[in-house]
Amino acid sequence: MTETTVPRTTSPEAPVYDCRTAFAEELIALAREDERVVAVCNDSVGSSNLAAFREEFPDRLINVGIAEQNMVGVGAGLANAGLVPFVSCAGPFLTGRALEQIKADCAYSGFRVILCGQSPGLAYGELGPTHHSVEDLSWLRAVADLSVVVPADRAQTRAALRWAHAHDGPSYLRIPRFKVPDVTPPDAPFAYGRAQVLREGDDVTLVAIGTMVSRALTAAGLLAGQGISARVLNVPFVDPLDEDEIRRAADGTRGLVVAEEATLSGGLGAAVASVTGQHRPLPLRLLGVTGFAPTGSAEGLLEHFGLTADGIHRAARDVLGLAAS
Repeated sequence: MTETTVPRTTSPEAPVYDCRTAFAEELIALAREDERVVAVCNDSVGSSNLAAFREEFPDRLINVGIAEQNMVGVGAGLANAGLVPFVSCAGPFLTGRALEQIKADCAYSGFRVILCGQSPGLAYGELGPTHHSVEDLSWLRAVADLSVVVPADRAQTRAALRWAHAHDGPSYLRIPRFKVPDVTPPDAPFAYGRAQVLREGDDVTLVAIGTMVSRALTAAGLLAGQGISARVLNVPFVDPLDEDEIRRAADGTRGLVVAEEATLSGGLGAAVASVTGQHRPLPLRLLGVTGFAPTGSAEGLLEHFGLTADGIHRAARDVLGLAAS
């Protein structure tokens, strides 16, 4: 059962914020508190927002150059020496090029390495599939003993960094590039493997992560205007998944929609389908990326795959067997 249940909604006019700024500020705050904190990057000081960290802690930033496998290996070595490394670079290169090191050097070894995938999902839209980081959740869910965390806004980004700093083991944090509104309730706990119910409902559950959470809240508002009661579930921990909350949603609503800025092959939707399939099968719609995403603007790609408030709204009506409005 979730620890926080409050009604939430967002509107297209809500102010939006860059979670990478929250990441940079919180990392500096942690470094001030703990001299063991170091940053490791792949010649990505700018894109990882580490310029201010480098200015304040020049001896605690290790730039390995464009060598992502070495970068993760260096991070594991630093953790083995008693330091707390935050290893940061663009999501596709961190997870694609260094998957073996993530598995063997970090997860299998059990080292506290905080892997920070910057600008994941479709955020690098115009740069095409080489820069789309949509497979990361599928790859890393398959790695044992590695926590996979996708914060939804500034507050959860800060909380995720602090949680990972204290966690005795490796973790992967997805740091969004898309600007998003604040969705986390004040003083909401950030607990290991726990989801947050942001809005209660008994017709359909909208399960969302990261940049999709605010869009799910907006979709819930659209549905409410049509007399449809939508529960909104924010799932910051893709692994370990809050299976109890997923089962509660399956028992308490008539259908589920899962929205993720990631491939449908093995990500959050697959994890949710596995839980509901074994507990209580019910109508389910999965929204995400299929195949190689085309090259185009990031917002255009979200529209292409239905990863918008309207797309989630349409999927919810569909899962309930209602005609499109």
